[in-house]
Amino acid sequence: MKTSEETLARLRECPHYGIAELREIMQALRSENGCPWDKEQTHRSIRQDLLEECYEAVEAIDMDSVPMLREELGDVLLQVVFHCQIEAEQGHFTFDDICDELCRKLVVRHPHVFGDVQVAGSDDVLRNWDAIKAETKQQETATDTLEGVCKALPALMYAQKLGKRAGRAGMDWKNAEDAFQYIRRETDELEEAMQSGDADAVSEELGDLLFSCVNTARHLHVDAETALRAASEKFLRRFAETEKRVTADGKRMQDLPIEELDIYWDDAKKALH
Repeated sequence: MKTSEETLARLRECPHYGIAELREIMQALRSENGCPWDKEQTHRSIRQDLLEECYEAVEAIDMDSVPMLREELGDVLLQVVFHCQIEAEQGHFTFDDICDELCRKLVVRHPHVFGDVQVAGSDDVLRNWDAIKAETKQQETATDTLEGVCKALPALMYAQKLGKRAGRAGMDWKNAEDAFQYIRRETDELEEAMQSGDADAVSEELGDLLFSCVNTARHLHVDAETALRAASEKFLRRFAETEKRVTADGKRMQDLPIEELDIYWDDAKKALH
C-alpha cells in the first residue's frame, strides 16, 4: 500500500511528533513508496540493532548523561515500533496490542496497587510478582522457572539468574564462604583437565569455574556482569598507561619480553592508584 502525498506532507510539517506520528512514519517507510532498506528488513535482520540500541541506552545511564539517554531511549522505541510494524503487516499483532497486553500484565502483577493485597515493602512486592508470574506462565515446578530464564541474556547474567532461581527452591549454598570453596574445587579440577590435555574437559571445567565465580558474586551481592565490565575497563586503562610509558622510552610493546612488560605494567598500576 502506498502512503498518500497528503500524509507524507503532514508528517513532514508536523509541529510536534508523538507516538501516533512515529507509527505513521514507520508505516510510510515500509509502504510501497517508502524506503527500500526499511522495506527489506525482517525481525532477524534487525535483531542485532535492537541489542545494540539497548546497550547504548544502558551506556547512557552509566555515563549519567540525560541528553544521551533521551536519544538512546528514542532509538530503542524505534526498534519496538519497527518490529510491531512488521507483525502488523502480517496481521499478527499491532503496537496497540502490545500496549494492551503490557498494561494488563502490570495491573495483574501489582495487586497491592490495583487490588486489596497488603505489602510491607519491596520484598513482599517481589515475592508476589514472582508468584503471579509463575502462575500466569504456568510454571508449576522449580525447573520450569529456571527454564523460563531468557537464554539470549549475556552468559554471566544468565548464570546469575539461574543461580538465584535455584536458590529460591533451596538449591544453594548457605553463604558466600561456602560458595567460594567451590571456586577452589573447580580451580583444582580445571588444573587436572589442563594436565590431561583434554580440550573438551578443559572447556567444561572452565565453564564450571566461571559458574562458581558467578554464584559467589551473587552471595556477595555483587552483579557479576557489572564486576567483570569494571575489571575490563580497569584493564584497558592500565594497558593504555603501560603503552604510553613504553612508547615514552622509545620502545614498542610487541618487541619486549613479558618480563619487561610486567615491570611497566606494575609502574602503570601504581601511577593510576
